Amino acid sequence: MSIGFDNISIAVRQACLTACIKGGAELRAFRQDESGVLVKPMVGFLLSMLAVGGIGVDLMRMERDRTILQYTLDRAVLAAADLDQPLPPAVVVQDYLNKAGLNKYYTPPVAETGIGFKKVQSTIDTTFETHMLKFSSGQDMPLYATSRAEESIDALEISLVLDVSGSMRSNSRLTNLKIAAKEFIDTMVANTTDGKMSVSIVPYATQVSLPAELLQQYNATEEHEYSNCVNFTGPHFQSTALSTTEELKRTMHFSPWSGSDYRTSSNLVSSPVCEDRADREILPLQKDADTLKDFIQNLYAQGNTSIDVGMKWGTALLDPSARPAISALSGGGGAMVPATFSNRPVSFNDNDTVKIIVLMTDGQNTSQYYVESDHREGPSDVYYNPAASSSRARYSTYDPQRDKYYWDNMNRWEDHAYGQGSYRKCNSSYCWWQDEEGEPAQVQRLSYADLFADTSLKYLYKYLYGDWMGQSSARSTWYYGVYDSWGTTTKNARTSAVCTAAKSQGIVVYTIGFEAPNSGTAVLKDCASSDAHHFDVEGLEISDAFASIATSIRQLRLTQ
Repeated sequence: MSIGFDNISIAVRQACLTACIKGGAELRAFRQDESGVLVKPMVGFLLSMLAVGGIGVDLMRMERDRTILQYTLDRAVLAAADLDQPLPPAVVVQDYLNKAGLNKYYTPPVAETGIGFKKVQSTIDTTFETHMLKFSSGQDMPLYATSRAEESIDALEISLVLDVSGSMRSNSRLTNLKIAAKEFIDTMVANTTDGKMSVSIVPYATQVSLPAELLQQYNATEEHEYSNCVNFTGPHFQSTALSTTEELKRTMHFSPWSGSDYRTSSNLVSSPVCEDRADREILPLQKDADTLKDFIQNLYAQGNTSIDVGMKWGTALLDPSARPAISALSGGGGAMVPATFSNRPVSFNDNDTVKIIVLMTDGQNTSQYYVESDHREGPSDVYYNPAASSSRARYSTYDPQRDKYYWDNMNRWEDHAYGQGSYRKCNSSYCWWQDEEGEPAQVQRLSYADLFADTSLKYLYKYLYGDWMGQSSARSTWYYGVYDSWGTTTKNARTSAVCTAAKSQGIVVYTIGFEAPNSGTAVLKDCASSDAHHFDVEGLEISDAFASIATSIRQLRLTQ
């Protein structure tokens, strides 16, 4: 039994020894095995990446909402600040956020309104709810957006340059123009601070007439005082300025159209090149709506079309060179210009003032007539005796070649004008000499200015010279030989030049073609500040054009 036990013990010991040897070898192998050593760091790294990525996702979500919120808020306050907006600013801003799905961020805006302005500011200062960031024990993030918009009209200087040529009588154009222009005045006056906006109205046809008080501020020649227009030369259209000291050649008061004599009726010739009526003259720098609208209502249509001359005066009344003239008209009792505008037109570099021209025509540039230099001043060879019993017998014309005077309507030549000295009086039996009827002092040798002011050129050549010169020679000498004209090509070039000068000074030029032909429309498009500043309209659409211009002038400004 003892031998067996010993044998078992030996076997067990051997087995244990073998197992221990094998286990030690496996342990040494395990201890030397490096596989799986990075598992834990990788797990930690992956978890860190997930945390950072989650934060990035939340940040991108927040930036997306912030960008959309800022964009929506900008649009909302612009709409809310519109002076035409009938809804309260709070309603407008909330509606924009609702439609963008951002209503949860809504905060009531702050609004300020007054005459000629509306300001709206909306600020959102809230938190953005995060998702992934919270897995890293993060918090919600701040979300901030603010926007402020203001629609306001600061100082404005406006020239309305309106076509009142004869074609404006067609298709109710003048009637429709009056409605549209008066609505424009109402809109602009209602939305500007009193004293901040001045409006000048420049009616133009063949010429542009000035009030005598305004022309007196310039150095115009003094051939007559019947009417107040100026013949500009080419260089005048190269600049917006018009010197108050440079000599300007006054337009003669004459008519190439009428065929009548008005001297006996104490009236001036009808349809003169330069009108002498107050409702055809420039209305400078006004602010009162009723004054402006009454003037517009009284406009009437007659004459040719001189877009270039209208634009020249429209720009001149916006140029600082006119300030001495305007200042002189704004002082004293019954001043033509309100005293508040005594320092206007302001300088072009005044950033608080916008200068605007609205140019309207229904046609194109046509002929502009002027009397040639040799018939502008001095005495004519026409004599007038107001005491004569017959209206035509009152005229005598002198012929230097004969050194005789032709007694109109008597078909006779004498050595003196009718009404001077003595003359032959005849009956059926015999003739005798007797003194002239009336006092010699009543016989007047008419100056060219006085002759043309009351006697049309057609009457002059047909009846005073045509009776003894022949109609053809008289027409050549005393009609076509008296006046000349600038034609369409010259006037289009002048229009382009003065429009370019205006735009180069920062004047905003709007143009309206009112049922105008293609040639006229081309001139207007070239003149406008841009294609968007030109309107081509018919009929009642002219009101839409003026309304669009009024809206454009009332600029919306995003200030923050």
